[in-house]
Amino acid sequence: MGKSWIHWLWIIHLKLTINYRRCFHSKRSLLIATICLVYLFFVVSHFGHLQQRRGTRTDEDKDLHVHEFYNLDFHGALPSSADMQRVAEFVVPTRSNVVYITLKSKRFKPAHIRGTIRPKLRKKTKRPKRINQSITQNKLRTLERDKGQMKFASNMSWKGTGDVDYNSVNVIHNSFLNTVDSQISSIRIYSQRAPPWFSARDLKSMRFLADAKVLRIKEFFRGDAPSLLIFEGETRAPVAYQKHLKGRDVCEGQCGIICSPVDNTEVFAFHLDRVLGLNRTLPAVSRKFSLLHDGQSCPVVSWDASLYPEGVAAALTTVKLTWGEYQSSLKQRCWYKNISPKPDSGCSTIHHYEWSKLALFDFLLQIHNRLDLSCCGFRPRQEDECVQLGHHAACGDPNNIQLANIINRDYDPRHLVFTNNKGFFDRNEDNLDFRLLEGIKEFPEQAVSVLRSRKLREKLLQSLFLDQRYWESQGGRHGIDKLIDVIERRAKVLLTYINAHGIKVITMDV
Repeated sequence: MGKSWIHWLWIIHLKLTINYRRCFHSKRSLLIATICLVYLFFVVSHFGHLQQRRGTRTDEDKDLHVHEFYNLDFHGALPSSADMQRVAEFVVPTRSNVVYITLKSKRFKPAHIRGTIRPKLRKKTKRPKRINQSITQNKLRTLERDKGQMKFASNMSWKGTGDVDYNSVNVIHNSFLNTVDSQISSIRIYSQRAPPWFSARDLKSMRFLADAKVLRIKEFFRGDAPSLLIFEGETRAPVAYQKHLKGRDVCEGQCGIICSPVDNTEVFAFHLDRVLGLNRTLPAVSRKFSLLHDGQSCPVVSWDASLYPEGVAAALTTVKLTWGEYQSSLKQRCWYKNISPKPDSGCSTIHHYEWSKLALFDFLLQIHNRLDLSCCGFRPRQEDECVQLGHHAACGDPNNIQLANIINRDYDPRHLVFTNNKGFFDRNEDNLDFRLLEGIKEFPEQAVSVLRSRKLREKLLQSLFLDQRYWESQGGRHGIDKLIDVIERRAKVLLTYINAHGIKVITMDV
């Protein structure tokens, strides 16, 4: 049966082929086109029927599962994640052509650190080293012996104990003296540039005084004068500094004078001097020494050997003047316009403008140990030094009272150096020392402009913030504001005095 069917098809194929070959070309083409159209019709109709059946079945399944989803009984509980995932497989989104693209978040550059925020530093953890027990015992005995020496040195009196040659001094070598963290400086400068009133040399000296490793500490006795406690750091002095360096047996490199904690106004005076543009004080910062002054913050002033041309034992180069001679020099305007005074005029080597700067500076801080050593211009207390030493009794003959602490350098005799800046913040406005302003007819324009601009507080805060040790020792912002309040009130009194007495405000670039 199968073979006959194939044989019959083969015969039909041969007859069609023979007839096809005998036909004309036009009939052949028409026949081929008719066969193709018939075949295409059957294919299209069959494919459309299959798609219709598949779509109908999909819609029925979708309706069935959606109906099941809305009729699920969870018995008052939320559906589980497995059930939700099973139902979600059959949920078709309304927009089938949505394309989801995941973008990486853009990385921004880190924000600029402001001047009032301190960056955090990561500290590397170090593994403990194994130490030989015998060596440790030897070191402990040595450190205990050195510690006993330091306690003896810290308990020494600040007053001289007699005439002692400064070449034979007590030199203290001790590793306990260096308490500075090498990674963190107490001088905080976070912006690109420091305040404009500081020079590059000021900043270098401040960083040395605050951060330098202490090599040794020496104490120099100067007879009746208070002794000097000087530390030597490992940073060598620059060439410009060594040009005027004398007495190198005192300090071979760069040094600083360690003052008592009660003299902390040295640091405030340094910043006030720079803010006012006077530039007459030595750089000073606050620093802690673990075995000195019970670990309290104490002012450290930059050592300047040019102030001691004949050595520490000979004390500072002081200009000798009485109150009467000082008032006479103010009237003669000594060295004004660089004109040399007459030999019999009684003028000193100090330029006339220097007294105006000194008077303004001393009045704001109420420093009387220069121009008013006997406390004649205010009501002193019984515990003040001028009363205890009997100097206040000399106010009956003021012209013969000797001025004190009038310092200049041997290579620069025209300019003053403000040292021993012991100011007083506890004097009220009704007990200010106006004797400091007596005879002054001019004041420096730059300093007065700062007082008039009402930016004194802003600049002092910006300046004092650099010294972290001093800032914290005064109680932070609250304590610093109290000190600035006193200076601002005295500045108002000074401006009123200038207007009332017709004092000129002129440029003093000398």
